[in-house]
Amino acid sequence: MNNAGHGPTRRLRGLGGLAGVALLAAFWLLWLLGSAPRGTPAPQPTITILVWHWPFTDQPPELPGNTCTRYGITRCHLSANRSLLASADAVVFHHRELQTRRSHLPLAQRPQGQPWVWASMESPSHTHGLSRLRGIFNWVLSYRRDSDIFVPYGRLEPHSGPLPPLPTKSRVAAWVVSNFQERQLRARLYRQLAPHLRVDVFGRANGRPLCTSCLVPTVARYRFYLSFENSQHRDYITEKFWRNALVAGTVPVVLGPPRATYEAFAPADAFVHVDDFGSAQELAAFLTGMNESRYRRFFAWRDRLRVRLFTDWRERFCAICDRYPHLPRNQVYEDLEGWFQA
Repeated sequence: MNNAGHGPTRRLRGLGGLAGVALLAAFWLLWLLGSAPRGTPAPQPTITILVWHWPFTDQPPELPGNTCTRYGITRCHLSANRSLLASADAVVFHHRELQTRRSHLPLAQRPQGQPWVWASMESPSHTHGLSRLRGIFNWVLSYRRDSDIFVPYGRLEPHSGPLPPLPTKSRVAAWVVSNFQERQLRARLYRQLAPHLRVDVFGRANGRPLCTSCLVPTVARYRFYLSFENSQHRDYITEKFWRNALVAGTVPVVLGPPRATYEAFAPADAFVHVDDFGSAQELAAFLTGMNESRYRRFFAWRDRLRVRLFTDWRERFCAICDRYPHLPRNQVYEDLEGWFQA
């Protein structure tokens, strides 16, 4: 039998078999490479934040290594030890101590390129001496939404499960005020409201101070709370709105920034804004003439949201670490006063 014609065919089959084996070997090698244990990612470095002077006290709190993990922020070392100035990743200065000159900036010892943070939760009306701070700070921590480190006084967060029932209401309106000055807009508005609306006033200004734990249960008995800010500035919405009213389970009647600002923080039907009325008498008539069904609609947000307060300076300063990777490295506030007063 002549097999000459089958030689090329056999050679092709042999080459095909070799190609198949090579292909399988290649797949096997790729599988091994893909399944091989990979190296452990390099751990992210810990960020050290030095607090130069703790707000409102000469005695800072204990700051153990896990301070920031309590607030869900890892790899963050918060310290008040000034010996860390040369090595800290950032240094934060609270303005009140700079304003009163209880604390001074260590400008001569500042390491090259070290970011400095200016921190304040006060309004521009109660913030002085900013003109001395030109060209010093890189980042700002405040309640302003355009801050580098934005820290509000509170916010509404989603929640599951029912909130406690609303407290029983037996009175109309309450106001807690410690610093009453006739020149303030809130004082003038109160004077205009008083003839038309029964407002029970508490606080040092009226000789009826409330202890810290007494404030919320006292206000909870009222249908409305006058959440009047001491001054009206951009984004300045304080605990008068969050704790004194919303946490207490009463409706805030707000005097502060425009309604649109409040609506960036809370539902439009969660509060009464004084700007919606042509006069104090018109506002008083709206509050006193409200039926129960209309009143209950102010609390619709409680079905899906709850209040979270930000009152701890440790949490506020830990927020610097959270924002640190995203902050501009070459930024300097050449006119801090102009920015904050805007």
